[in-house]
Amino acid sequence: MAMGKKFYIETLGCAMNVRDSEHMIAELTAKEGYVPTETLEEADLILINTCSVREKPVNKLFSEIGVFNKRKKEGAKIGVCGCTASHLGEEIIKRAPFVDFVLGARNVSKITKVLHTPGAVEVDIDYDESRYAFGDFRSSPYKAYVNISIGCDKKCTFCIVPHTRGEEISIPAELIVQEARKAARSGAKEIFLLGQNVNNYGRRFSGDHPKTSFTDLLKMVSEIEEVERIRFTSPHPLHMDDAFLEEFARNPKICKSMHMPLQSGSSRILKAMKRGYTKEWFLDRAAKLRDMVPGVSISTDVIVAFPGETEADFEETMEVLEKVRFEQMFSFKYSPRPLTPAQSYEDQIPDEVGSARLARLQGRHNEILDAMKEERVGQVHEVYFEELRPGGMVAGRSDNNMLISVPGSEELLGRTVKVRITEAGRTSHRGEVVA
Repeated sequence: MAMGKKFYIETLGCAMNVRDSEHMIAELTAKEGYVPTETLEEADLILINTCSVREKPVNKLFSEIGVFNKRKKEGAKIGVCGCTASHLGEEIIKRAPFVDFVLGARNVSKITKVLHTPGAVEVDIDYDESRYAFGDFRSSPYKAYVNISIGCDKKCTFCIVPHTRGEEISIPAELIVQEARKAARSGAKEIFLLGQNVNNYGRRFSGDHPKTSFTDLLKMVSEIEEVERIRFTSPHPLHMDDAFLEEFARNPKICKSMHMPLQSGSSRILKAMKRGYTKEWFLDRAAKLRDMVPGVSISTDVIVAFPGETEADFEETMEVLEKVRFEQMFSFKYSPRPLTPAQSYEDQIPDEVGSARLARLQGRHNEILDAMKEERVGQVHEVYFEELRPGGMVAGRSDNNMLISVPGSEELLGRTVKVRITEAGRTSHRGEVVA
């Protein structure tokens, strides 16, 4: 065992990548005796956990690992992990021979194996880790990420994830509840459930398992006494049935923020994307949510300039923005990804057209956020504090996912406190504790 050796890890991408990194850290510390460092130059092992959802991070990968190679100390190993590792595989070592191993997103449990296998490439997207018992490690003592499924069965024509994380398999409910209970009893009052399509939970298990829906799972986790808050990402609009929305609305432990990935406001483009729902269905679900849960925040993802998108299609996206008035929006120009059908579609949109549409979409959304700022000053929210910030500030999130900072110290961490907003921004706010 490599007692006292240090590792450095850089995590890119989504919350699932964050959890994958936590799993690798748990394996390395428990089984190999490694300890983490934030200084790359003193690390014996350097890991980069990659994202491949967009083209830009992939292009940056090789320049970044080249920099790592120049900065690392003699004898240090470099491992490339995650989604880009899954789809590039051996090509990574061919282009960067100084990389010691490649570990795909579906093979996280093999980290200690590849560590001792020079040139190892483990990228099997059919590998089943749904019952693997990872060691216990969390980046924050105040909240716990818990995977409820691995992989994705959706065939969205723009998305590479099914080719990097494999088919969707749900993790047994008893393992999820066990992990959530253990985390809550050690101080994590907030449980964050993770999956590519969380509300499709229960479609497939790798062994015999009672029929269990995501709504059922939410009820199970909420029955854990020590759990105070439940969040989840990402639900799919297609699976937002009434039972799910009703549980979301009535269960006081479920935080009142919903991520609803729109992608496009045009039903024609949604069909080309193979999203499985229409503009009308999305608007119906959003309206029902606003009606059932006053004060709910709705966030979304939008892709502009998908192949074949006309000005009329884009205007429909703008119309959805006006009707739903998202509290948060992650928006991008379409990025052609390998292994996806849309990469070879005709009618690719010129870059300058995509840039103009994106600027218009984001500009209007900023105007909506600015209007919301005025409404928020003076509001009182219950904030769960989990992070110290520079300048004597402590930050946390409201039930509806607003990031709020107040003057304070460690004594606020892990507590839920009433806060009045005194200064509102587009993405974060300042407040004062209400006595």
